[in-house]
Amino acid sequence: MTLPQLNIYRHDRGTRALITLAGEINPVTAPQVRTALERCLNDGITTIDVDLTTVSLCDTSGLRVFLDASRHAAETHTSLQLHYPSPQTARLLADTGSDRVLL
Repeated sequence: MTLPQLNIYRHDRGTRALITLAGEINPVTAPQVRTALERCLNDGITTIDVDLTTVSLCDTSGLRVFLDASRHAAETHTSLQLHYPSPQTARLLADTGSDRVLL
């Protein structure tokens, strides 16, 4: 059995960060996403853009991480926005009403 893999890349430009995720976001990999987003907030980033172009799967554990990070970002006047979700992820966001907060 192969464990799901997620690659996380961060590129900063001043107080703006681009987080590019590649792979699956699920209960095994969601903590890695949480850590990456928390580091941005702790580093004083004020705009966080998350590129989901190469995310093949995002389940509710990933959604929870994004919603928690969005709430924390709002508390610190930081913008967090998801970009280019797959049809599956876009459906998850729309079905839960999270698209209004995260896209």
